[in-house]
Amino acid sequence: MTTPQLFQPTHIGDIAIANRIVMAPLTRSRADEANGDTPGSAMNVDYYRQRSSAGLIISEGTQVSPLGKGYMATPGIYSDAQVEGWKPITQAVHDAGSKIIAQIWHVGRITHPDLTGGAQPVAPSAIQPKVVAYTPNGKVDVPVPHALTAAEVKDVVQQFRQAAANAMRAGFDGVEIHGANGYLVDQFIRDGANQRTDDYGGSIENRCRFALEVVDACVAEIGAGRVGIRLSPLTPFNDLADSNPQAVFGYLIEALNQRGIAFIHFIEGATGGPRDLPGFDYAAARQAFKGTYIANNGYDRQMAIDAIESGKADAIAFGRMFISNPDLVERLKLNAALNEPNPSTFYTPGPVGYTDYPAL
Repeated sequence: MTTPQLFQPTHIGDIAIANRIVMAPLTRSRADEANGDTPGSAMNVDYYRQRSSAGLIISEGTQVSPLGKGYMATPGIYSDAQVEGWKPITQAVHDAGSKIIAQIWHVGRITHPDLTGGAQPVAPSAIQPKVVAYTPNGKVDVPVPHALTAAEVKDVVQQFRQAAANAMRAGFDGVEIHGANGYLVDQFIRDGANQRTDDYGGSIENRCRFALEVVDACVAEIGAGRVGIRLSPLTPFNDLADSNPQAVFGYLIEALNQRGIAFIHFIEGATGGPRDLPGFDYAAARQAFKGTYIANNGYDRQMAIDAIESGKADAIAFGRMFISNPDLVERLKLNAALNEPNPSTFYTPGPVGYTDYPAL
């Protein structure tokens, strides 16, 4: 019996990985909010260490500025204290033989002043999304955001650049730009949130400009071989849609390909939902993009093995299965039974549902 390619080593850009199983970014809301949204508690270190059989770990979404925060107790990577907090986590992952990259994140309009120190949320256009925010004061409607000026857009690009630099200082192996799931980068790309008439809106080229400026800034800072991006062309999550996803994401993928970045991490279909939505050709994207194609959304063991063997993807990202199975790689190798995740503890403080799932 030959070992399936899923369990064999490869490279993602400049990053050598022991297998093609990726731990997807997972918001767990267990940073130290009282001390500036810092990670690095013994519990946080333990959580990541437990899951270090993954070839690559993508960190939970990590905000690039205080205004980029959309959820309680999510970590940042813009302050020195946050950088120091990440160091024991990246060290533990490396000591266990894995690699870890930081998902750098700005939520844009998907937040509330209760989470941003009183500041109004920002977005490409002043369009209120039909979503609620979970804040220390309970569940509240998200307000109409402030439409970023062109100068403010440039400032946010520099926040991503600094986040990439900080990630390397913190010991990460690279970064994933969060361009998916209705957050700020995605809000610029898709015309459901972007009704600008300047260089950042209107045409497909203009709507992709912010995403590509963020990519270019990160590449200039840490090198193309350590930069990737997450995209979700079809997901309706966070009240976002586009009138022609094939056209806008097709253009974006060609532009990313020209930049030689390490990977694109695709959410195929609706985030956490159906995979078979019409409107975007993932197979064509796989052919167009010459870097690593990381596939995500509802993969099981056999689907993952088949996708790698057939060349449909280069690596497979698992989310919920990694929450409840710290030793997921071993379980997949053995085709062993999996622990079921408990959604009621996904975002609650403390170790329950975080570091107490059993290994084999």
